[in-house]
Amino acid sequence: MPPKLKLTAITLDCPDPQALAAFYREVTGHALAPGSNGEFAGLLRDDGLVIGFQRVDDYRAPRWPDQAAPQQFHLDFAVDDLDEAEALLVKCGAVKPEHQPGGDRWRVFTDPAGHPFCLTRG
Repeated sequence: MPPKLKLTAITLDCPDPQALAAFYREVTGHALAPGSNGEFAGLLRDDGLVIGFQRVDDYRAPRWPDQAAPQQFHLDFAVDDLDEAEALLVKCGAVKPEHQPGGDRWRVFTDPAGHPFCLTRG
């Protein structure tokens, strides 16, 4: 039987780890990981998963939906109320691009570092 892999962290490249961690902390409520600094910052979920943000020199943000700088991956967050969550995200610095392929099923946003992410109905 092959070994089972347990996902322990998801890490996003960015120009300012502390700023991006602050954005996601505000919108998720997850705690800032001890030792977070200007090179790497993390948020801790209750189940132990870390959402990490690592500083990259000359960071080049994805451009939704343009593929010149592709997104490569994105995060999805389930919410009960899309409109309420959208208001919070925009207040915290997210951008809602004009291109919205999900209709009323999901909405695409970009975080302050340009990473696309989606809200879905929970």
